[in-house]
Amino acid sequence: MKRLIEQHLLLRGSRDFESVEEYERWVQNILRETNALRFKRVTEELAAMKPLRVDRLPEYRTTQVRVTSRSTIRIKHNTYSLPSRLTRENVKVRIYEDRLEVFYGGTHQLTMERLLGRNGHRIDYRHIIWSLVKKPGAFPRYVYREDLFPSLLFRRAYDALCEAFGHGREADLHYLRILHQAAAVSETEVEAALALMLEAKVTPDADRVKELVQPKQPEVPEMAPYVVDLGEYDGLLEAEGEAQS
Repeated sequence: MKRLIEQHLLLRGSRDFESVEEYERWVQNILRETNALRFKRVTEELAAMKPLRVDRLPEYRTTQVRVTSRSTIRIKHNTYSLPSRLTRENVKVRIYEDRLEVFYGGTHQLTMERLLGRNGHRIDYRHIIWSLVKKPGAFPRYVYREDLFPSLLFRRAYDALCEAFGHGREADLHYLRILHQAAAVSETEVEAALALMLEAKVTPDADRVKELVQPKQPEVPEMAPYVVDLGEYDGLLEAEGEAQS
């Protein structure tokens, strides 16, 4: 099958596809065309074969790993972050071709896109921000610190904080509180607030961001009290009496 696909790629003249789905459709078309040439012989064989029940083969491999003190795991030579609540716990990971599924105590925790190659990393700031806020001194020495800037605006905001408060604990603490607000409320809204302040040349400290980005309070629906009409039960009893008579 690999040789067949390789030959068709050479005929196609390009290995570029707009999406994984387009590539899969292209492969399925090749298989249909190839199998159509064998349809007659396959039909003859199927007529002589008896039904065979088989279970579907698993599409993943399972491994068990321990989450490090930095809330990370290493799978197939790549590093992934997990929620800080799983730190130093043993988790079970299902390794698919394109994703990883993490389980703890038999309960699914999260699904992540699988990295290809070696020595890559996928760090989600939402997983570790809670612990960093408690220990802001770890931020300057964090190995994957650059991954804690979700976008260029967050990086610009941090640079502005360093200009205002100096490169040190105060600037780091303000930035971690901003990142905490993004994880707790909305990254998009925090990013919009940072853009407004930077454009107005206002220092984007954590208190100003918190004033602009507040958690949305759920609306409690107003419901009229339900009044029970006991007369409906009398009607049921009368109907039952008529049916018995």
